[in-house]
Amino acid sequence: MEAQVVKVPIIQVKNLTKVFKTAVRKTGRFSALHSLINPEYIEKTAVDSISFNIRKGEIVGYIGPNGAGKSTSIKMLTGILKPSSGKVEIAGLIPYKNRRKHVQHIGVVLGQKTQLWWDIPLIESLMLLKEIYKVDDKTYKENMMVFEELLSISDFQDKPVRQLSLGQRMRGDLAASLLHSPDILFLDEPTIGVDVVTKEKFRVFIRKLNQEQKTTILLTTHDMADIERICERIIIIDEGKILHDMPLVEMKKIIKGYDVLEFEINNEKFNATALNSVFGNKLQLNNLGHRRFKIDFDSAELATSDLISYLAQNYQLKNIAIKEPEIETLVRDIFEKSENN
Repeated sequence: MEAQVVKVPIIQVKNLTKVFKTAVRKTGRFSALHSLINPEYIEKTAVDSISFNIRKGEIVGYIGPNGAGKSTSIKMLTGILKPSSGKVEIAGLIPYKNRRKHVQHIGVVLGQKTQLWWDIPLIESLMLLKEIYKVDDKTYKENMMVFEELLSISDFQDKPVRQLSLGQRMRGDLAASLLHSPDILFLDEPTIGVDVVTKEKFRVFIRKLNQEQKTTILLTTHDMADIERICERIIIIDEGKILHDMPLVEMKKIIKGYDVLEFEINNEKFNATALNSVFGNKLQLNNLGHRRFKIDFDSAELATSDLISYLAQNYQLKNIAIKEPEIETLVRDIFEKSENN
C-alpha cells in the first residue's frame, strides 16, 4: 500500500500576535523630562493570536473593517514587521528572520505605497528591479509580454512614475511585484481609488496568473466585487481576531439577500417613525445628510419592490439606487448572525 503524500501548506500561521507600544504624552511642568526618565506606555494589540493555513495555488480574501488588523498581518507575513509572539512560516522560511530568501519567493502590492522610483520612467524602475532580483533576460521578456497583453503597460511605461495616474501606477506596481515570477502574491488594497476599467483589468490578470502559474494569492480589499470575482475562500478579521474562515460560497449563503438602498428626496421632511411603523425591524435607516438616506435590509425578509413602492408613494424621489453593502456592514452582519445561531 502506497503512503499518502501530505501537502504542507505554503503559508502557516499559528497564534500570530502583534502588540504596539505607544508612549504616553504627559502635560505640565517638567513633563518632557519625566517622560524621558520614567516613560509610560500604552499597549495596543493589533493582531490577536490568529491562526490559519493557505495551500499552494489558493486565492484567499482577507477582509474586515478599517483597523481590524489586515495590514499589520500582511506586514508580518512579508517580513516587514516582527511578530510579538506566535509563528509564521512561508514556503519553509520565517519571514523576518530569512528576509533575503523570503523576498525572492513573494510579490507585494501595497495600495497606499509604491515600490517604484518616483522620478524615473516606469520601464527604468522595472529594469532596476530586474537586476535587483537577478531576473534572466528570457524570463524578463516573457513577463513583460504578459504585462503588455493584460495590463497594457507600454501605453505609459516611458512616463516618470510621478506623472502616472493612480490606475497606471497600480498596474505598474503589479508588474513590478511579479517581475521575478514569485510563488506567492500579497495584495493589500490594490484597487483602492482606481477606475472601473482598471479594476476589471486587475481582476482578469490575477485570475489568469493564478490559473496558469498556480500563484498563491492573499488579497485584502474593501471592494466586494474584488472578492466575488477573484477569491475562492475568505478569512474575516475584526479587532485583531479571526471571526470566520470559509469558502466564498458559504459566505454567500450567510449574506444572501442582503441589500443597501440609497435614495434622495426633494424638500419634504423624511418621516422615519412612519417608515419603521410599516416595516418594523426589517431594515436599518441611516441619514446621510442633505436629504440623502441609506437603508440596510434583507431582501429575503423585505421585498425590494415593496420598499421602493412605499418611498415612491410618500416622497418625491430625486435619486434611488441599490448598492452592495460595505465590507464593514457585512462583517458585522455575519458576526451577529453567527452569534445568534
